[in-house]
Amino acid sequence: MRLLTQLYINILAISCLPLATTVYAQADQNQLRVQLNSDIRSTNPGVNRDDNTDGVLMHLTEGLVALKEDLEVGPLLAKDVSISDDGRQYTFTLRDNVHFHNGATLTADDVVWNFTRYLDPKTTWRCLSEFDGRGISKIESVTAVDALTVVVTLDQPSGLFLKTLSRPDCGGTAILHPDSVDSDGNWQTPIGTGPYQLDEWRKGQYIVLKKFANYQSLEGPRDGFTGGKHAQVDTLRYMIIPESSAAKAALYSGAIDIMPSASSADVPEFESRSDIQVKTAASMNLVGLLFQTQDPILRDPRIRHALALSLDIAELTEATTEGIAKANISIVPASSSYYGEQQAHIPAADLDKAKALLQEANYRGQPIKLIANKRYPSSFDSAIMVQAMAAQVGLNIELEILDWATQLDRYTSGNYSAMTFTYSARLDPSLNFEMISGDKSKQPRKVWDNAEARQLLQQSMISSDKAERQQLFDQLHALYMQDMPMLVFYNGTDVAALSPKVQGYSGWPADKPRFWNVYFGEPTSGATQE
Repeated sequence: MRLLTQLYINILAISCLPLATTVYAQADQNQLRVQLNSDIRSTNPGVNRDDNTDGVLMHLTEGLVALKEDLEVGPLLAKDVSISDDGRQYTFTLRDNVHFHNGATLTADDVVWNFTRYLDPKTTWRCLSEFDGRGISKIESVTAVDALTVVVTLDQPSGLFLKTLSRPDCGGTAILHPDSVDSDGNWQTPIGTGPYQLDEWRKGQYIVLKKFANYQSLEGPRDGFTGGKHAQVDTLRYMIIPESSAAKAALYSGAIDIMPSASSADVPEFESRSDIQVKTAASMNLVGLLFQTQDPILRDPRIRHALALSLDIAELTEATTEGIAKANISIVPASSSYYGEQQAHIPAADLDKAKALLQEANYRGQPIKLIANKRYPSSFDSAIMVQAMAAQVGLNIELEILDWATQLDRYTSGNYSAMTFTYSARLDPSLNFEMISGDKSKQPRKVWDNAEARQLLQQSMISSDKAERQQLFDQLHALYMQDMPMLVFYNGTDVAALSPKVQGYSGWPADKPRFWNVYFGEPTSGATQE
């Protein structure tokens, strides 16, 4: 089996690297080869997307503002943002001499064109609902005052406007050149302003990004998705290697340079090798179990609570993360300043109470389908443990293992009974609660459909008073635990395994790999905690 795996990697290296054998030494300096555990869904930022899509495209495109290392918002294409006294008008002053990949210069008219496109329902932008009246504020107008000044007017103040523009799942509200679409508005290719530009995408095999020679970097060090960005290798080659074992073999053999989304379960193995660097960083991702509250069985909250009470969350977390992560059942990430005593309390497993609830609900062993995938080891491993622990109280959990793309489609359509799932990092508790709560009839992907929760959430999005927001988040947490629409297990850990020659790479709480400012240098080894 080991021989076959190595043969597969050798074939993969030859097929994915141009003249792999003869150009290998040159590629070490000019080409950074990165494993991607599944293909991207599209090249259209914030539209047809998933976490991998977001991560790749953020190397190609940029928005007016972006997340900083501490997950606050900083300038990117806008050098200055001013807010009117009533909180409804945002004036963005653009940086001078910023170029798109086609050589055109960024102007305020380009910004207006992009917002017009995003706000058109035909675009199907992921974050349209945040700005069309369904969210906290509606964008009333976007106006170019002069060549470098844009004014965005909201119908009411929102403390989360800039943070939402910065969200990776919104594509960072990327500012693209209009030639990114054809004359009919159909998507063609991302013509952005980022440090890399798209060279080739061979679906299911690889994605090649080339250094953008005319990129205008901000000054200073790298700072989240903003700050200094310097393409220090000529080519970024993302190689699609879904299986973790194959990716590790590729890393060990030198066929790839970075495995950026490694499993925490592999950390002991990586640390035992002198030829591998390990970088770990705390993440704000949420790993947990989703319930479809409209499912014929799981619509009964007693059954959802019984399943939750059958689980030893601390043991599940310890086993599936090799002790790297700590249990957290709250929607509020443990690293948030709003994570308090109420959020930190984890009820102990109670098998007797779980059995009593099942009996009260007249549960008679009907099968409950639990969807998982193998792209993310946390999904599959936690599903196995949920199945085993739930069996102790008589719950009949049947696993359904899907490929990631199919699972994501099932999630988006709400077509499931239960699934293990990972939500990418959000930068504010309001956004964490927003990603799970909403009207299922309008947004089937929403997990928690509770009108009272939506009212509390709306208040948290308007308020800028920390004490008031803490109280609102405490109320949301209590209501969430009462309804039990899902169960968080833990916040993820960003684990990357690298060749000892790779320098300058670091993880961060947003859990999005960044490959600008990464270069080849003197070999190093060992694990580094960010």
